[in-house]
Amino acid sequence: MLKATGIGIGIGATALATPTALATPAGAAGAPLVHPGLLHTRADLDRMAAKVKAGARPYAAGFAKLTANRHAQSGWRVDPQAVVYRGSGTPENYRILYNDIHAAYQNALRYHVSGEEANADTAVAILNAWSGKLTRLEGSADRFLAAGLYGYQFANAAELVRDHGDFDLGRAQELMRSVFHPLSDDFLTRHNGAVVTNYWPNWDLAALACVLATGIFCDERAVVERAVEYFKHGDGMGSVKHAIPVVHEDGLGEWVEAGRDQGHALLGVGLMGTVCEMAWNQGIDLYGYDDSRFLKGAQYVAEWALGGDVPYTANTRKKGAIGGWSGTETASDVAGVDPGMTRPIWAMIANHYTRRRGLPASYLTRAAAKAAPEGGGGDYGPNSGGFDQLGFGTLAFTRDRGRVGEPVGGPSPSPGPSGGSRGVGGVRPQASASPAGGDDLAATGSGDAAGWAAAAGIGAVTGGLLLLRRRDRVLRRGAGE
Repeated sequence: MLKATGIGIGIGATALATPTALATPAGAAGAPLVHPGLLHTRADLDRMAAKVKAGARPYAAGFAKLTANRHAQSGWRVDPQAVVYRGSGTPENYRILYNDIHAAYQNALRYHVSGEEANADTAVAILNAWSGKLTRLEGSADRFLAAGLYGYQFANAAELVRDHGDFDLGRAQELMRSVFHPLSDDFLTRHNGAVVTNYWPNWDLAALACVLATGIFCDERAVVERAVEYFKHGDGMGSVKHAIPVVHEDGLGEWVEAGRDQGHALLGVGLMGTVCEMAWNQGIDLYGYDDSRFLKGAQYVAEWALGGDVPYTANTRKKGAIGGWSGTETASDVAGVDPGMTRPIWAMIANHYTRRRGLPASYLTRAAAKAAPEGGGGDYGPNSGGFDQLGFGTLAFTRDRGRVGEPVGGPSPSPGPSGGSRGVGGVRPQASASPAGGDDLAATGSGDAAGWAAAAGIGAVTGGLLLLRRRDRVLRRGAGE
């Protein structure tokens, strides 16, 4: 179950009364959409290939991380299913889907960097197999997570091979239209029959990423606009002003899910970054929307995850079913952090604000440095939380610095805040967006919270500093501060 907040989250009718119909060609409503134009543009792919060929740092290390992943091998064997189930009480087989999608994405990305045709052929074979067999997603409330997460990921993998001679583009687009998009759009409209604040931001953001990816991949301008409008003004907790309901005087934006747990807060930031990047590549600046509100929220989560002290405004949300059981839940402080928890989310966000925009973002850059070189699905444990992001940001999103305050391509920048340098520590994560099971409406927790062991650059000093900081906070509060 998720959270509502008494500090500005409206409980009203959901945005748009009915799901958006996929019927309007992009050209009828405006300029053609850009392809490739989801997480990676042609310029991005060319940059990766040139940098790796030249042995440039840190691209070479990022590419080595990709080629070492078992999903990035041309010998991957696909196992398509007609029906995919996610959620308790069902014959769960969604792990097959997310492993195959990540194999398709990683093979496609590897092809664009190295030119190895075998990797492109493997990616095409995986995607064609699934578009030729998958008919529906079933399960508990988790089916909405499956639609959102694996929908945006499938579209991104397919976008990388859309011009391949053997790729069945029309069938892949139909899969997005008929299987992934309907559940995601319905969730943004009806929230599984729950009150609108019942679900935490990551649920909305997974659905939003899928809707936006569908609109771009399928050349549906109206669907793109639906996603953009929801990001800005949606009633659910994933819209930017509900996910980041408070901006503090120091320029940090309070991420509401920090009151839940670290893993899901990191997931939400990664998903919002994914939405912003896909929109940016179509000339839509969500990164800079509302005075760069997302920058403020991402900086907040980065400082907190690095072990820094951050403020948190107690908030209360309504939860439960419309016309059925309902109640409230209050979060009064940030959750604890684990210095060994990370997700491959920081390189994309840090590079946008510091390299494209020339803005200072010290917490983001430090979090990105701690996570580098970022891996992808298969590098962060076997459970679904390790596959919620496509990853490989060190390779894909490291950018040369433009002139200060001027973006390197994309829309014109808008000003954003800088953050100080208070936090210290490291990061490393896993929690999935999935609840632990039980109630089909919105169970809480995560069945995938396995606490993966990892290491990259995080040592005893980091842990010691974090423990001392936490102990100091407790002592100060006990003294009445």
